[in-house]
Amino acid sequence: MVRIGFIVEGGSEKVIVESKQFRDWLHQNGIELVFPVIDAKGGGNLLPKNIEPLVGRFRSLGVDHICVLTDLEEEPNAQTVKNRIENSNVSFVFVAVKALEGWYLADTEAMNKWLKESDFYEEFPELTHSKPWDRLKEIAQNLNRTGPGNKISFAKKMVKYFNFQISSSAQHNNCDSAKELIRELRSIGNSNSKH
Repeated sequence: MVRIGFIVEGGSEKVIVESKQFRDWLHQNGIELVFPVIDAKGGGNLLPKNIEPLVGRFRSLGVDHICVLTDLEEEPNAQTVKNRIENSNVSFVFVAVKALEGWYLADTEAMNKWLKESDFYEEFPELTHSKPWDRLKEIAQNLNRTGPGNKISFAKKMVKYFNFQISSSAQHNNCDSAKELIRELRSIGNSNSKH
């Protein structure tokens, strides 16, 4: 088993990465998630000077790879974010395009459970006209459903009640950032199984 530590931008990402669904998926792909997932408490804390102490927490835990999960927000592209975060001890930086909530929009099955619908489908979950969080609120309002509430409690609901999974988001035709995360993690797991 490859041991991976995650540093995430915020509380919602921490909920998703620590979820049973994600841990099970990692395990099936030869990867063990090292606890705790570290919440950097904001993208600004993922700058090189701030990330070093976070990385240091994993050194003594025998991790094989350290991964960072953050949002694109208003940056022009994912590479800009990756360049800003680069640290010699970080193996991979994964950037959710716009924000993590775009991945919720891409998990059609979870969205349909949340909305109590059978035919919801977001064609371009990473190209919402505003932030994905605003799009979630707009969808709920248009369908006369209860809105998502706050981000961390909604992340918990998506995992616990609606079976949200990043691997499902990665199956969406237009969710390239989730595809990249799943592809890279599979590659990490597969490289270990060949030894």
